[in-house]
Amino acid sequence: MDKSKRLFLKSKRSFRRRLPPIQSGDRIDYRNISLISRFISQQGKILSRRVNRLTLKQQRLITIAIKQARILSLLPFRPKAQGLKKAQPFKRRQSTARTVGLRTRKK
Repeated sequence: MDKSKRLFLKSKRSFRRRLPPIQSGDRIDYRNISLISRFISQQGKILSRRVNRLTLKQQRLITIAIKQARILSLLPFRPKAQGLKKAQPFKRRQSTARTVGLRTRKK
């Protein structure tokens, strides 16, 4: 195996150790907004298990808690649009003559 392939294989693995996202004392509940909000993306989506580094049981409990918090209006379904202009009502422009082929239709 030449040197370029070995470098590629080595770069795949990461040796960073991170703390587990949920400590043993943390309780997964819809009222624990500080815990739940860590598992929601900026777009308001629930992050996947791989991203969260949770067990299957923890991910299920987090998903249920997030959905309950949204229903009870503790969390928004969609986050506030940051940096976007306020939605303006649609304004209709004056009608123009419509063309049919090369001729214009008379009103």
